Amino acid sequence: MYAIILSGGKQLKVEVGQTIFVEKLDATVGETYTFNNVLLIGDKETKVGNPFIEGATVTAKVEKQGLGKKITVFKYKAKTNYRRKYGHRQPYTRLVIESINA
Repeated sequence: MYAIILSGGKQLKVEVGQTIFVEKLDATVGETYTFNNVLLIGDKETKVGNPFIEGATVTAKVEKQGLGKKITVFKYKAKTNYRRKYGHRQPYTRLVIESINA
């Protein structure tokens, strides 16, 4: 059984026991988080929402809050001596999917 959920403006295909990384959620480590925005549930019979399936939820346990790898952003304009360098680390939440409730 699998489900497609909406989180952080992205659609993710999840299965029970899978570890996923999503945009930072307002939850603490060890807490259970419930996704109500379920777009599709695939099993013997596929259920498709319009846009979401009513009453369907996906529960996950928050495993870690962290920051991604650092990326370097460098802006440059030729012949004008314009240079700007800065970095960015995107915050994320690591989750383990516990159950899919249809």
